[in-house]
Amino acid sequence: MKSLGYRAEGARLERMHASPRWAGEAFRNVHPIAAGLRDKDAAMPSVGALLRPGPPRVPGATLPLIDPRSGWLLPPQSGLRATWLGHSTVLLEIDGWRVLTDPVWGPRASPVSFFGPKRFHPAPVALNALPPVDVVVISHDHYDHLDYPTIRALAATRVPFVTSLGVGAHLQGWGIAPERITELDWWESHTVPGTGLTITAAPSQHFSGRTFKTRNATLWSSLVMRGPRHGVFFSGDTGLSTEYQTIAQRLGPFDLALLEVGAWYPAWGDMHLGPDNALQALRLLGNPPLLPVHWSTFALAMHDWDQPAERLLELAPRLGARLVMPRLGEPVEPAYAEDVAPWWRAVPTPGHHAPATQATEQPVPAASAPAARELDWPQD
Repeated sequence: MKSLGYRAEGARLERMHASPRWAGEAFRNVHPIAAGLRDKDAAMPSVGALLRPGPPRVPGATLPLIDPRSGWLLPPQSGLRATWLGHSTVLLEIDGWRVLTDPVWGPRASPVSFFGPKRFHPAPVALNALPPVDVVVISHDHYDHLDYPTIRALAATRVPFVTSLGVGAHLQGWGIAPERITELDWWESHTVPGTGLTITAAPSQHFSGRTFKTRNATLWSSLVMRGPRHGVFFSGDTGLSTEYQTIAQRLGPFDLALLEVGAWYPAWGDMHLGPDNALQALRLLGNPPLLPVHWSTFALAMHDWDQPAERLLELAPRLGARLVMPRLGEPVEPAYAEDVAPWWRAVPTPGHHAPATQATEQPVPAASAPAARELDWPQD
């Protein structure tokens, strides 16, 4: 089945073997993992529980969607604009060029169309209605980030791809010409031809694989997109790591951070951020504006569908974080972003209790914030 993907071979495989992240048979995380990220006593949820979610893990009504096309007619005044299209898919407009992150338009995060985590909502705009995209970036090869039907549709275009080592084997097998594919190891950069955009792969704490037999057969990365005036950090999927501070020192400062906040569970807390650790990562990155992603499209963990958003609203004032939380499909310029309006609270969900705190029209405070909770970081 083509959607399961392809294994690297030849020169691609040789380059993977030369990576410091390659450990003989597969890639590995090499940075020490802080104590306390994973709850070793937490029981793993059953496969059945994960694959058959009901409210409040899924919303009880259609989510509000914004058609972004009218908002794209004029260029962003600030030079930087982001349109969150669901999960980790964001159209970034950076200094006159467009970047599409982890594009997923398919109906499920699955190799098949009839089984697996199903979308809560359609994409706010059709894939073929996007404005011309200068580059697609893909962080890793999990189904909710590398979507077979979406890549097959993009194969008919000329857009180039930048991704992690080994992921190009999937892309090429699905019809993307080799000359359109650039694969990066951590700290490697690529300037997109005909643009002023530079894409750099950076560390993340995660794993990869589309089958049990291909676990960690490709690399996973965070990605930095930088134009002449603006820089954006995209976490992909990751746990919390002190490498965020190194990323900020080497590749910052950033004008926007796209950090994953959903699909978190105590038993795999070292592989996903969740809202609490996302705010710690943000602090290490220099506290740029945060547009949270990886929530409100698929039920991939056991928390309420809107829990990440509510937790961010609770913590952000204390930690000095500036949240950028538009509705799905709503183009937003971080430089001019308005106060957070919790749009998700208008979505009824059976079995779900609305938070006692009501939506505020006041900006999230960004000063006089106490330091984030410290983890017991291991020494190198």
